[in-house]
Formats: sequence, C-alpha cells, structure tokens
Amino acid sequence: MSNNIFYEKPNLIVDNATVTYSNGHTAIYDASFNITGGSICALVGINGSGKSTLFKTIMGLVTPTKGRVTLNNAAIKTALKQNIIAYVPQTEEVDWNFPVLVSDVVMMGRYSKMGFLRIPSQKDKQIVADALARVDLTGLEQRQIGELSGGQKKRVFLARALAQEGKVLLLDEPFTGVDVKTENAIIELLRSLRSNGYLILVSTHNLGSVPEFCDQVILVNRTILASGPIETTFTQKNLQLAFGGVLRHINLSGAELHDDDDPRSLTVITDDERAAVFYGHHEQTSVIKKQPEK
Repeated sequence: MSNNIFYEKPNLIVDNATVTYSNGHTAIYDASFNITGGSICALVGINGSGKSTLFKTIMGLVTPTKGRVTLNNAAIKTALKQNIIAYVPQTEEVDWNFPVLVSDVVMMGRYSKMGFLRIPSQKDKQIVADALARVDLTGLEQRQIGELSGGQKKRVFLARALAQEGKVLLLDEPFTGVDVKTENAIIELLRSLRSNGYLILVSTHNLGSVPEFCDQVILVNRTILASGPIETTFTQKNLQLAFGGVLRHINLSGAELHDDDDPRSLTVITDDERAAVFYGHHEQTSVIKKQPEK
C-alpha cells in the first residue's frame, strides 16, 4: 500500500476493539468510532473508564485483543511508522527534573525525519522555530523546561507535536493546571489546526469547554456509550450515563429562575473541574456556549 495515503485527509476508525491486559482485566470492550480530519473530538469519561487505554491503542502501545484500529484503511502501526500521529501527554507523565532545553524537546518532534546521527538540518531548525512561535514561546528556546510555568510546559509539548507535522493529534488533559489565558490560546490553536484538516482527539474532564471548541464527542465507560456531533450527543442524558453518580447535578426550575411562567430550567453538571450548563425544557435542553472573546 502506498505511503501517499497519509497525505489525504486522515480518517481514524476504531472497529469493535477490545483490550484485555495480561492480568485478565478488560479495560475496554467492543469500542467502535470513526473520526475524520477537519474535526476536534472530545473523549469524555470518568477516571478508569478506558480513555487512556484507547489512547495507547491508537498510538500502537497496546494491541487490541479483538477488533482493529486503522488510519486511512491502513493498520495503525503503518501510520505510526510514517510519524502521522502526534501526542501531547499529561503534565504528570513528564519528569521535569531531567535537564533538557525547550528547543531540544521541540526538536524531538523532528527525529523521525533525521538520519541516524540525528543532526538537525536548517529546515528542521526553522520548523522548530515556527512551532515555538505558534505557541508563543519564542525567546525561551534555551530555557530548561523544568523552569517553565505549567502553561508554558504544556505549550512546549504542543510545539513538539506541531514540529512532528503529523495530521493526527492526541491531547491528554491539555487544560489541567493551566490558566485561562493558556487555555484560550490552546483552543485557538486547535481551531486553526482543524481548519487545516487536522484530526484532533482531546481527552478532557473540562466539560464546560467541550462545546466551545469541539464539534464531535465520544463518551466512554469501558465501551463507547455514545459518539457523534456535539449538538446531539453532548447531552444531560449521555453525561449522566457516562459519569453515573460521579457528577454533581444541580437543577433550577423555571419558577426559581423567572418571575413569569416561563417553564424552562437551568441544569448544571460538573465533576469539579468546569461545569457544563444546559438551559431549556428538561427533555429538550441545549448546552450554553461561552461567547468567544473579541
């Protein structure tokens, strides 16, 4: 199969995937979903629901016991050899005491393009500089990564993913430990990448931000409970199905909100990060989206 299939718009298919570890624990079963480039998809579920296992399966770190994962109809390991999939880890997964410069971390995204000795070309250096500029870190190239703030560290790994030039981007809890300014900057960058045909999958507990920048959502609890467009899938019913009693659920009826006889209600659903707010009739509510800053 020709490698040029990966220059097309990416199409990721997880088909009936089950992952059972050597200790007999089945982390995910019969998982199926389909995501196409030009979209941002949220992966939402409680801790232990199988989100990390899905990420590991997509990255080829775990082989499904049953089912398969393909990118543009090729086995996922074929795509990985072409360095198509870039990963932005959780902050907690990184050893910040390891002495490494910001520029060196971002240059790691270019390693697969280099020769055996990994000597960067002028093109590699320019791509790294451009990636740092896109995440507003120009001037910090020679800083030790452990000296940076939480938001800056997150942006370094985003820059590494950009330098890799893969069209599939996986982000694991990108908003944890960052300030509002960094969160907004990350969201704007992801929107820009989406407009350029990237396929972006974001694992997040930040429910309130999901409808602001995602157009697709996958709700998971050891299997795929629901997947599809935000408007029809990111609903109170599906969130309660995915999170069960973990979420706090606050409902204010029409009489508590209005002086008139307007029957609509306000529902707040939160797992203590950022709440999702729904407004409308109990069975026909719509999620409230924050207006973009001008």
